[in-house]
Amino acid sequence: MKIKEGGMSRVAFQIFNYGFLFLLMLVCLYPLYLQFITSISHGLEVMKGGITLIPRNVTMQTYTTLVRGELFMYMKNTIVYTVVGTPVNLIMSCLCAYPLARKTFSGRKFFTAMVTVTLFFSGGMIPLYLTVRSFGMMDTMWALILPGAISTYNMIIIRTAFQAIPDSLIESAQLDGANDLIVLIRIVIPLSKATLATMLLFYSVTHWNSYFDAMLYLNKKELYPLQIMLRNMLIGGLFNEETAIAGASADSFAVTDATLRSAAIIVTTLPILIVYPFVQRYFVKGVMIGSVKG
Repeated sequence: MKIKEGGMSRVAFQIFNYGFLFLLMLVCLYPLYLQFITSISHGLEVMKGGITLIPRNVTMQTYTTLVRGELFMYMKNTIVYTVVGTPVNLIMSCLCAYPLARKTFSGRKFFTAMVTVTLFFSGGMIPLYLTVRSFGMMDTMWALILPGAISTYNMIIIRTAFQAIPDSLIESAQLDGANDLIVLIRIVIPLSKATLATMLLFYSVTHWNSYFDAMLYLNKKELYPLQIMLRNMLIGGLFNEETAIAGASADSFAVTDATLRSAAIIVTTLPILIVYPFVQRYFVKGVMIGSVKG
């Protein structure tokens, strides 16, 4: 079998490329794998050290201890903040991006400049805190959703995607009697699914990982998100009110600070890892889905 000219170099490049990507994947996955095997290893084995590839004296007592605490309360709060906050982010961003993408909007350049300024300058933490308090949003979930309803950077990306839609589509719809809201819902958004799916992932990850806003605006423990539990666990250690460890666990050392922290990291990371494959396919489709039929 003859190899075409340039075939050997192409094969060599593919071997190198796939080998490099495989090594890169291992480098990215190993820290998460290390946390997992630490979380299912006996606490004494972890204290001895040397756990790198294989767990030792496997036990699920760490996860049992974590569930026995207030994990579900924190998890529920985080899910609520993410499920409610992400649609708010997308809706507000689309409503802001659409007029800035329309050439017929008379104040387009002025408002675009005003919005862009917020990328470089902000009012600061104290004015934002006073604003949230003056609106009566302290100790409510809206304090974690409404102040960050629009990310300027993400909104500009959405606006760029909307600008790529041919004007002929929008003009045709307007000639048929469609107003701007119908154009946005029936034409612009369906043709920007790839971009909006990406923004959905960005916004949801932001809500899922957010903890600083909760530290500022929430004083009630029953409203804390999951990341606050993880932060308190990393700072305060194992034997505190956040984890409610049973006496048997402390005596046997099956559960230690290290194993519990690793289990908490796995629990907080796993949901995003599960969601990502369903959104990832939109990353390779580009900004536009659809075409103008001649």
